[in-house]
Amino acid sequence: MNGLGINLGKINKRIAFCNYLSVAQIFLQDNFMLDRPLSFDDIKPRLLGHWGSCPGINIAYANLKARFLKMQFILGPGHGFPALQANLFFDGDLSEHYPEAARDQKGIAYICKNFSWPYGFPSHSSPMTPGVIAEGGELGYSLATAYGAALGKPEKFIAVLIGDGELETATALASLNLNKLLNFDQNGHVLPILHLNGYKISAPTIYGRSSDRELLQLFRGFGFDPVIVDGTDTEAFQAILGNLKPNSFIIMKTPKGFTGPRYVDGVKVEGNCAAHQVPLPNAKTDPEQLKTLEAWLESYNFKELYHEFAFEN
Repeated sequence: MNGLGINLGKINKRIAFCNYLSVAQIFLQDNFMLDRPLSFDDIKPRLLGHWGSCPGINIAYANLKARFLKMQFILGPGHGFPALQANLFFDGDLSEHYPEAARDQKGIAYICKNFSWPYGFPSHSSPMTPGVIAEGGELGYSLATAYGAALGKPEKFIAVLIGDGELETATALASLNLNKLLNFDQNGHVLPILHLNGYKISAPTIYGRSSDRELLQLFRGFGFDPVIVDGTDTEAFQAILGNLKPNSFIIMKTPKGFTGPRYVDGVKVEGNCAAHQVPLPNAKTDPEQLKTLEAWLESYNFKELYHEFAFEN
């Protein structure tokens, strides 16, 4: 524990656990615990998913859950569904609706094999996902949905993660005005968090190329009290969460595809738009990409985390 009363190490380990599960859902159809060297047979025949936003989602979710156990979380970039599902699995929320997703190795196999799979889980958050009221496939509606969920519910604390590409939509920008329209005595507390990872599917985002001063002035103009945080600095993130105001707005900066491969076939991946979807598209057939995937998965020390968090065998 540290002076904030928050176990920073445990938060970071939870993030690593969920990062591993996010990657495993996208790539693996077997060998989910890496009990043997990774082979082509362990890789799904069709790779479909979005990795780039996942680490930022895991960072935000873990930090929020460490301080606000009863929060409602709304995810704007629903294409980062592997991360959301990893967190629902971690907390046991998924198994309440899908008994096969128990917090054990069979549950891990179940969610990984069935992600982006016929009759399984879709690649985006959806009505099948416990608690989802904004699926995020069409970007832009998360903030308005959050404010709507807060109406007449003063006991609610709602955190909403908005993608920086999502904030370029007219709907998201217009929703920023809602901050001036709600009476916080009669409605719940909405905490917007802009996930600033700098890139969309194939290009930089407008806000990723904006200066800190421009960003702060933009949100101040909408009546917020904005603050910028490096999402990889857990202590700084927790300090901000411990000092929230009714109109707080967090701008969380993380590299796109953080903790993933830095370069693949000479192309920059981490911190670039190449991390948006599947950064190793040929892992099923390319020995070098398979090797890179194995090293990537091993970097999270998942087996140790599995036992440390007392998941059942």
